[in-house]
This record gives sequence, C-alpha cells and structure tokens, in this order.
Amino acid sequence: MLATVTYAPTDGQDATALGFLVHKHPAKVQTFSAPVGDIHVFYPEATPERCTVAVMLEVDPIALVRNKRFRGDAGALGHYVNDRPYVASSMLAVAIGTVFRTAMTGRSDSYPELAASALPLRIEIPVVSARGDDDLVRRLFEPCGWAVQQTRITLDDDHPEWGDSRYSSVVLTGEVRLAEALRQLYVLLPVLDDAKHYWVGDDEIGKLERAGEGWLAEHPERDLITRRYLVHQRALLDEPAPEDRPTPLRQHRADAVLAALADVGAHRVVDMGCGPGALLARLAKDRSFTKIVGVDVSARSLDQAARMLRLAEASDAERERIELLHGSVVYRDERLRGFDAMVLMEVVEHVDPSRLGALEDAVFASAAPDAVVVTTPNADYNVLYPDLPVGAFRHDDHRFEWTRDEFRDWAEGVAARHGYTVSYRPVGEADADHGAPTQLALFRKEVAA
Repeated sequence: MLATVTYAPTDGQDATALGFLVHKHPAKVQTFSAPVGDIHVFYPEATPERCTVAVMLEVDPIALVRNKRFRGDAGALGHYVNDRPYVASSMLAVAIGTVFRTAMTGRSDSYPELAASALPLRIEIPVVSARGDDDLVRRLFEPCGWAVQQTRITLDDDHPEWGDSRYSSVVLTGEVRLAEALRQLYVLLPVLDDAKHYWVGDDEIGKLERAGEGWLAEHPERDLITRRYLVHQRALLDEPAPEDRPTPLRQHRADAVLAALADVGAHRVVDMGCGPGALLARLAKDRSFTKIVGVDVSARSLDQAARMLRLAEASDAERERIELLHGSVVYRDERLRGFDAMVLMEVVEHVDPSRLGALEDAVFASAAPDAVVVTTPNADYNVLYPDLPVGAFRHDDHRFEWTRDEFRDWAEGVAARHGYTVSYRPVGEADADHGAPTQLALFRKEVAA
C-alpha cells in the first residue's frame, strides 16, 4: 500500500520544510514495525522547489491471519489470497496514524506558522477500493477542499473488453493544512473501502472525534462517514445490530454511572481505568463535579484523554479541576484517598482473576472512597449475540466475564469485608431470561451508628 504527499510552494518557501512538518528527515529511509506490517517512510524527491514524502505499508497477509487481533480464520483461503497487501484501506490509515501521529496534531516547533497554514498539496494514492457510488471519492474529498482526479483501473490491460475493476487511482490537489489532510486520509480511507481489517479499540469514537475535528462536523456526508467508520466496532460496543438503531450500550453505561454518582451526591470523582477519556469528557461537562481524576496504566491512553479534554488549552482552574494520573487499579495509591466516589467502568474484567484481591485492597481498603461504581459485562446475556461463539468473551483482553450470580457473590463479599453496602442496577435493555447486557454495582460506605 502506498500514498504520497507532495508540497510544492509558490511563495519562495523551502519545500523541504515538509520534513519538519511530518517529523521525518528527508535524507533518511525509516522503517517502523506495526501490527499491520512494516511501514516505510521515504522521500522520492526533496528539493527546495518540490518535496514528496511517501508512506508504504508492507503487509504480511499470513501474519495477519495468525494474529488474533485481526480475527482471521486461519483455515479460510480467502484470508491468505486477497487484495489487502496492495489496496489502500484501513490498514494504510493505521500506518498513517502510526508514523505521522505528531504531524496530525498540527504541532511543529520549527515551523509553527507553516503547520498552521493551508499549503499547496498533492496527494497520490495509486490504488484505492471505493465501495459505493461511482462518485463516492469526489463526494468524500471535494467538501474538504480537494480537487479530485479519479482514474478507474481496468481488470486486465490485455483484455479491455472485461471492463474496469472496482479499484481506482486517486490524485487530490488543493490548499489544505497538512495536519487536516493527514487526518482526512486517516478517516476517509477506511470509509472508502468500507471494510476495516483490524479489531478496533474502545476509543474508536474518540479517534473519530479527534481526527474529524475542524472538518467532519460540517461535511455533507458526515452521517455516511460516521456510519462506515464505526460500523465494524458494533460487536466491541456490545451492540446487537437491530435495524432501529437503539441507544448504544456505551451510552447506557455512561448514563447509568452518572446517575449513580448523582444518587450518592459525589463531587470529587476518580475514573479508574479511564482509557482515552470518554467518561471523563462527560464528567467534565457537569460543573457539579469539582474534582475529576482519571487514572490509567497506559500512558498513551492518558495522552489521548488529555487531547480529548483539551487540557493543553484549558485554564489553570480547569487543569486544577481535572487531573490525569498514571497508575494501576491493582496497586495502592495515596493520591486517590479522600474522594467521594471511584468509578470502575468496564475495568474489572480486564484484571487477571489472581489479581482481584489486589484490586479489592487498592480500591476498597486503601483508597476507600465513600462510594464505588463498578460496571462489567453480564455473561448470561452473551448468548443473545449471534456473532459471539459459545464460551467466547466480548473482547480479546477480557480475562473473564461474570454471570449475574458470580458478580453478586464477588460484590457482596467485597462489601462485607470493607464496610460497604451494595445494590445492583441493570444497564441496557434487559432480557426476561438473561438480564441486561451490562451489570452495575453501587457500593456505599456504611455510616457508623
């Protein structure tokens, strides 16, 4: 897979400044390893008048099939013999996000004004798969300020009577901020192909919000873009695929957590295992929360949360109100003592069963907030997901999934050992036999008589 970005300034600017904007030296060929394969970044040309940076993804289809992250069926020939190594798709978007992560933020210490300016750019993608109307490429890119040149690729040059394939070569020209151009590619390549080849993470909606900042909200095809970009994570979001598009379970979960926090009158809250900040963003909008702390073991997730919350641009008072800490749910942390409530939303199931005692000690004995809100999948409900194999978990990183009885046994034992009472709430639309898709436990510290 290949894509090139060319900068040819007409104002006398040195074109090789492109290297500073993408944070890759024009004189070097750099290779990066990623789950999708080896990513090569190089410059076919680098002169003061014209500079081109290329990103080439070298995909190994066999490795993809054998990697459980990509959900391949190692026995299916179609997973080995396909177009994935050649056609720009979501995998190339992953590569762009991997090697141009800083460039996509628009930050350049050497050329800040250039990074903030619309530049004359030319983007070439030799092969793309465009599933949909013949004018889909134009409909996606023209509203972003690009002139689109799309050339259909024939099935076989020796047999023109066979007609065109569903593949095209695409050239985009226009004056667009480089960061915005890269973010548009990151979003729109998977949308064009309409077939994500990787297992997306819980922060996928956050990724779309960040990558779409400044251009997606006003895009006339916003609904199509959002639907195609997110549709392949439906199973991850624990959503069945009903035709009437009910409220996503992730939203039910956040709503239930916020309701529980309101019920206990919490103002100072810890979001343990906050990830990229989806719940933190909801908490931040509610001024009744006077202190919000997000904790995660992943430094990358904390960086994503900081960007989502725009902490770098926030006032001193807001940065004092919202704090992000590197930490773990299985280790005592004195910084987390004295809070009104702690939330573990879809966290406990990611902990090895042998470490649940450490989680209990860190949360209920050491931090000991006045209230603890825990949500976790209800394993009883899993039989209602038609695409989930019997005995499988909803996510690759889940160490276990509790039935309703197992969750109550654990919660009541924890409450008894640490002086809490516990009540339970269903989250999501409940089934008469199998309960709700998510279960919530609200722990409240007992008040001494």
